[in-house]
Amino acid sequence: MPDSPRSIVTNRTPLIALAVGTGSLDILRMLYDRVIVPLEVDEEIHAIGADAPGVSAFDCATWLERLDEPAAMTPYLRNSLDRGEASVIQSALDLEIPLVCIDESVGRRVARLSGLTLTGSIGVLIKARNQGYAVSIPQSIARMREHGIWLSAEVVRYALAQQA
Repeated sequence: MPDSPRSIVTNRTPLIALAVGTGSLDILRMLYDRVIVPLEVDEEIHAIGADAPGVSAFDCATWLERLDEPAAMTPYLRNSLDRGEASVIQSALDLEIPLVCIDESVGRRVARLSGLTLTGSIGVLIKARNQGYAVSIPQSIARMREHGIWLSAEVVRYALAQQA
């Protein structure tokens, strides 16, 4: 696909997780030239309420590329996933961006089947740490958990092993 790997299309959960885990979404701006948010994801974030954790950080990230048209989803995506995940995959395919940021396992599986490369909120933290940014993975995970972000024990073990 022609677009550089410095572009990413992201779903709601990683945006909220990174916002509460790090205090902002600047980590995405440091790692990627383009961070694309489908209209459906934007709507999902605002549907949870302005006072919900992570929403103000999302609204302050004016550099995010927010799509203003709904994704024309295939019936397979529309019937297999929630609107946000389906729109992330469809937008990535339409824009020929090979990288998506999705945390939910079913969405990740469908993205792989669609030929896309994946990362998630923990993958973004690890990438930032590996590139020399001052990111505390244990503190970010603790903040995510304090705000009700569910992470599997396997993902947490892997992330903490990368911190060492």
